[in-house]
Amino acid sequence: MSGQAIDPELAWRPWEPSTETPWDRRSAAHLFRRAGFGATSKELDEALEKHPQEVVESLLNATESDEYQEQSDRLAAAAVATGNLKQLPAWWSYRMLTTPAQLLEKTTLFWHGHFATSAAKVEDARLVLTQNRLLRSHAFGSFGKLVLEISRDPAMLIYLDSATNRKLHPNENYAREIMELFCLGEGRYTEQDIRELARCFTGWEIRREKFRFNSYQHDSGAKSFLGHEGRFGGEEAVAIVVSNEAVPEFIAGKLYRFFVADEPAPSKEIIAPLAKALRESELRIQPVLKTILGSQLFFSAQARGRKVRSPVELGIGLLRCLNGSANTFELTTDLEEVGQGLFFPPSVKGWDGGRTWINSSTLLGRSNMVRRLLTSEQTRFAEKSIVEYVEEHRIRDAGGALDFFETLLFAVPIRSSVRSDMQQLFEGSLSNRDKLINALHALCTLPEFQLA
Repeated sequence: MSGQAIDPELAWRPWEPSTETPWDRRSAAHLFRRAGFGATSKELDEALEKHPQEVVESLLNATESDEYQEQSDRLAAAAVATGNLKQLPAWWSYRMLTTPAQLLEKTTLFWHGHFATSAAKVEDARLVLTQNRLLRSHAFGSFGKLVLEISRDPAMLIYLDSATNRKLHPNENYAREIMELFCLGEGRYTEQDIRELARCFTGWEIRREKFRFNSYQHDSGAKSFLGHEGRFGGEEAVAIVVSNEAVPEFIAGKLYRFFVADEPAPSKEIIAPLAKALRESELRIQPVLKTILGSQLFFSAQARGRKVRSPVELGIGLLRCLNGSANTFELTTDLEEVGQGLFFPPSVKGWDGGRTWINSSTLLGRSNMVRRLLTSEQTRFAEKSIVEYVEEHRIRDAGGALDFFETLLFAVPIRSSVRSDMQQLFEGSLSNRDKLINALHALCTLPEFQLA
């Protein structure tokens, strides 16, 4: 597919492997890297036994066992019980590392950045956890239902001051963000729309950690916004916003940037088929994800390596690809230091992503994070040491090691100009822990490793 002229009609058609673009380990790794956090060597081998569209289906329909969910719930409860908000990111990192439903967790991360809510202001671990579970339960479902539920979510009510929205003193924060950041985008509403919409949400508050409607504090007068007039309450207001014709295009664009490419910005013609699919599915997310992840565009050169790894994708991805386990509290501390503190987005806009992940400070921090993960005694690879891991995968020489790690960890091939230097680092390292870690760390400091 030509990078200069992407045909909108062809872009979203199901991809079929060919001699030029085969369904190989690199293609499978690309899919798992975007639809989750990465795949182990075994998972790649298993994927190649199936048609790529079958693998997309399996990612969309993966589930967690009752036992896994119970274990996750116990860990979450323990994190909340500490009263330390920093324990929740460690719990979520554990889920990202271990869940069999990678795409669901990746999409939950997408919504966390979209409906950004910081624990720094909410200050209640239980409410923060409840919102996280809400995002997960609606991640693949109706966007309209998700917007309604997030609008009444106690953590969001606190974060955007909607819990103190009263008829005599309407607070406009949530009214502005539901249009600008959550549903429509800039330029699709007026300041008058904001003022009128804010009146609809008056009387929404929290009682005993639950949403409560206080009719005495609700402005029951007539409102006029986005071309609608009536005595609307909050639920009706959400329905009006979500029904706006700009919503499918706005959400399709955000899904494109998260799952396909940071830049260049997609044309309206490219987004139009996704927006149409959203309209026809009543804003259900799962069918659109199926279209994106199985498409010709997704598997083309226009998508591969066209994203910068977020800190989460870098740290969690490294571990998942190598079947790794680690101290997740230390990991999430590192993630925060390099710009992505889970549950602590920098603003209501979430994380800007893309090239903003990379600067001289974060590059050093990312390198240090990888180093700490590889050297920590608590990090294991398939419950083994890194040397035992290499032995298990029958990697016999430096060239084989470089090929193995490149396929697992890199979205694009390593430059030929540095390939020989990297291979030299692996010479004589396969049975020596320190040398092997040094070689792997050097590999993960290459510019190519920063790409997803």
